[in-house]
Amino acid sequence: MSEARQVVLVADDIARDGLAPLLEDARFEVVVKPGLKGDDLADAIATADAVLVRSATKITADSLKRADRLRVIGRAGVGVDTIDLEAATGRGIAVLTAPSGNTIAAAELTLSLLLALVRRVPAADRSMKAGEWDRKSFSGTELHGKTLGLVGAGRIGSTVAQRARAFDMRVMAYDPFLTADQAQRMGVQLAELDELLREVDVVSLHLPLTDATRGLIGATRLAMMKPTAVLLNVARGGIADEAALVEALKAGRLAGAALDVFEKEPLPADHPLRTLPNVVLTPHLGASTAEAQHEVALEIARAVRSALLEGDLSKAVNAPALGGEELRRVRPMLALAERLGRLGSVLLDAPLSRVGVRQAGGSESTLSAVTAGAMVGVLSSIVDRSGVNAVNALHLARQRGIEVHRAIEDARADHAEMLEIVLRDDRGRQVRVAGALIAEGHPRILRIDEYRVDVRPKGTLVVLRNRDVPGVIGRVGTLLGTASINIAEYHQARLSEGGDALAAIGVDGPLPAHVLTALRALPDVTDVRQVGLD
Repeated sequence: MSEARQVVLVADDIARDGLAPLLEDARFEVVVKPGLKGDDLADAIATADAVLVRSATKITADSLKRADRLRVIGRAGVGVDTIDLEAATGRGIAVLTAPSGNTIAAAELTLSLLLALVRRVPAADRSMKAGEWDRKSFSGTELHGKTLGLVGAGRIGSTVAQRARAFDMRVMAYDPFLTADQAQRMGVQLAELDELLREVDVVSLHLPLTDATRGLIGATRLAMMKPTAVLLNVARGGIADEAALVEALKAGRLAGAALDVFEKEPLPADHPLRTLPNVVLTPHLGASTAEAQHEVALEIARAVRSALLEGDLSKAVNAPALGGEELRRVRPMLALAERLGRLGSVLLDAPLSRVGVRQAGGSESTLSAVTAGAMVGVLSSIVDRSGVNAVNALHLARQRGIEVHRAIEDARADHAEMLEIVLRDDRGRQVRVAGALIAEGHPRILRIDEYRVDVRPKGTLVVLRNRDVPGVIGRVGTLLGTASINIAEYHQARLSEGGDALAAIGVDGPLPAHVLTALRALPDVTDVRQVGLD
């Protein structure tokens, strides 16, 4: 019997030739239904494993109200302001983007708008088509020797910088994530935002629209710019305050602006920007080239395919971005993290207030994924296990008021990669569990609280606490044998002779309730917990 195909809903006009990775794979059924809205969109999403959109289709919380099957939303482009990211994350749905496909198109449009603005090309074109020959009214300025200021120097910003240098422009950049070494390799000068605004001749915005960037360029910052300077925005509407920009342009405090994106799209017909002679406007054309449409479709199709088949979330904006060889390398540690989290949660058995995740021998790039994996395990005993995954684990923890802390440290001499998880309740009680990857990446549980153990994180694990007196191990073994429970591993640990002891017992299958009750009733046994680790 053949395996059911995964359904991918294409809910926008997306270049069909770019969907080849999905169309040509027999494991997928591609359903093309652009233009759906409201209940029709929600109904279509309810039967899909993935949905692909551009900017026309909005994915709201209502769109996802029956999306119990949906695992992935793919945005054929870079912005996600048309997707309710919080609603998707809360439901454990990964939101993927195609950040590279439109890089060239957006960068070329940026330079096109700049040249059209400073050489007054649109106005001259209108004059010519009106039958005029008016050379004196359209005197412009050159780019040669001018200073370009990038606000954001990621993929598109850095590509703009490369092309601007071909015009012999000096380039400055404000980007909190750009290191001095990266700036030097790009050939740009790093600067603080206000310093950049005061010095440059051209300001070009290349940022996502977030709570932090909304209105970033408002009246105060526009006033910092030279009256001869111009502003470009091919990123997202709302980064520049349109009302303040209109006032600055009308008052001559700014020489001009060229905009491809707006706070409200389509731009209202009576918007004052449409009336200003020193403004060039285009209707959100940043990715509107045949090449870009093919590339973003191809990029998102590949990303969705890899996410559904391999769990590759390297293109996700709401989950730890791991994929390819890095994902394959870290998978054993992710599995260990989830199982340690599950073990710790069962052992604490109290309302959680804080979880600490400490990894030795890993990297900053994988720590977030390992932390998410640990929280999947921690929360699996609190919420329905099928409802928690690496996408929504940290989101669900925040909703429940659970603080999550993480730390990375150097590899230890005894184990190349080690992981420790500490869970605390609101009364200060805590449970500490630790494990490591030993030879060839095999995972082991090596510590429960202060006790050193050595068992596989597999199948059913029974954690038994007892007083360190003769006969306990024998009675436990006899009881399990009588109940036809096979012991795979039995590791007994103690802190001191005659004190408290702990046994980590791997068994073949979960213990029935009556066996657990009988274990707890054995002499000198003080506590018994059972956890399924598979």
